[in-house]
Amino acid sequence: MAAEFVEDNDIQEIDIKLGTDFSKSEESYSDPFMRPLEKTKKLDGLSTAFKKRIARTDFSKFLRGDGSESTAIVEPFMITGYSILDVVMPPYNLDYLAKIYEISSPHYAAVNAKIANIVGLGYDFVESEATKERLADIEDEKGLERARRKLERLKLQMHNWLENTNEEETFTETLARVWKDYETTGNGYLEVGRKNTGEIGYIGHVPSASMRVRRLRDGFVQIIGNQAVFFRNYGDTETPNPMTSDTVPNEIIHFKNYTPTNGFYGVPDIISSKNAMAGNEFAARFNLDYFENKAVPRYIITVKGAKLSNDAERKLLEFFQTGLKGKNHRSLYIPLPSDNNDSKVEFKMEAVEAGVQDSSFDKYKSANRDEILMSHRVPISKIGTPQGVSLANAKDADKTFKEQVCRPSQRTLEKRLGKVISEKTDMFLIKFNELTLTDEDTQSKIDERYLRMKVIVPNEIRARMGLQGLSGGDVPVELNPKAAAEATAQATGNRQRDQERQANQADNDGSRNAQGEGRQTQ
Repeated sequence: MAAEFVEDNDIQEIDIKLGTDFSKSEESYSDPFMRPLEKTKKLDGLSTAFKKRIARTDFSKFLRGDGSESTAIVEPFMITGYSILDVVMPPYNLDYLAKIYEISSPHYAAVNAKIANIVGLGYDFVESEATKERLADIEDEKGLERARRKLERLKLQMHNWLENTNEEETFTETLARVWKDYETTGNGYLEVGRKNTGEIGYIGHVPSASMRVRRLRDGFVQIIGNQAVFFRNYGDTETPNPMTSDTVPNEIIHFKNYTPTNGFYGVPDIISSKNAMAGNEFAARFNLDYFENKAVPRYIITVKGAKLSNDAERKLLEFFQTGLKGKNHRSLYIPLPSDNNDSKVEFKMEAVEAGVQDSSFDKYKSANRDEILMSHRVPISKIGTPQGVSLANAKDADKTFKEQVCRPSQRTLEKRLGKVISEKTDMFLIKFNELTLTDEDTQSKIDERYLRMKVIVPNEIRARMGLQGLSGGDVPVELNPKAAAEATAQATGNRQRDQERQANQADNDGSRNAQGEGRQTQ
């Protein structure tokens, strides 16, 4: 309720006040590498030789332009950490990209869904092809059994080693942080530290917002607070440290979401739906302002031609603010002075129709949510709001999500991490657990069918279930004559159907140009 007391010929102005600034522009977030020359020189960790080299540099000779009359001399205050440390500026403010993850609920949910299904399901070590060949060469059954026991002990040792490379977090937690940076900023950094012997002794996460790529691609630079750190590329143990005093810098595995517009940094998927995220911010701010300004008053009371006493104003306000609560059909009596020749007394009590109703912009925000999820390629069933989605459609969406989003990302991780694992042993490969789309009963029927057709062996099933391999489990199951005949008939039927489908396809000689598709040929 609001009361407006207006005297004759008195003009009141209405002031419109915005609520709290919910949205922050990209430019409002600080970039640690944009600090000027004098502050950059004072970074901790910089070597004495590097500081001397900076001091000898005549920055007045630096020019900006093409050498024409418009070319300007770059003053020292215009030199930032980017030029001093020789690092490349990313295409977007990484700190801003990291922070919008916290303020956009669909973006937050989509990123977490991808992390949970890509790295959150855990990992295991599987036998490499070289290991399988070695096992196949062992003809002695007891020798094969001893070899398998040795492999199980080695697998346990690998698990223990990988989990103990970081005292603060598990390996899965480390990868989850790396991949969260990858999904929010387009770049993820995995730090690898070595012992004096050259063996890997540490694996950890480095926040992507604090990292920059060197222009020469000879490493990376991090600024945390007032500390500067240089990293080599993973596998490079020879490149000298160009700026800090660390003689044996740690190495970095850089995961980047490739974009054709930048070769140094990746770009997150959310960039394609930046407008949708901005729209949701403004819609949320609009609704927030509504409540921060005590919403819209229920009633407006206007009195013209008379002036209420202070006591009358108090009683009137008390009636609307407290007297109406819990009272049905309460009456209000207000004695008005009589009209005179000069003034006519008017009393109006009007209900105000709010311009903004509850849950404003629902359709607009839903459309923006769908656009954000589409940019992530995450089905709506994965963020907990599957209204109007059938079970069949949800399963199809989950299958697409697994095959087109999760598994390709897992293969990328497996390939990059495989180099780390190979430094310890060539007996195993790392493999991330996949999103399960079939129930246990259905999976058992599939496994039985493949066993009968000799597509898989028992130990492959046991490995997937996390069980130890059995002696003789690497040999295809031998079926009795009746079961073998049934399996043969089934396989024959499948081949016949494949032949029929192939016969209906257009002719193709099967030839292929071995050159790249994007390469011009004579």
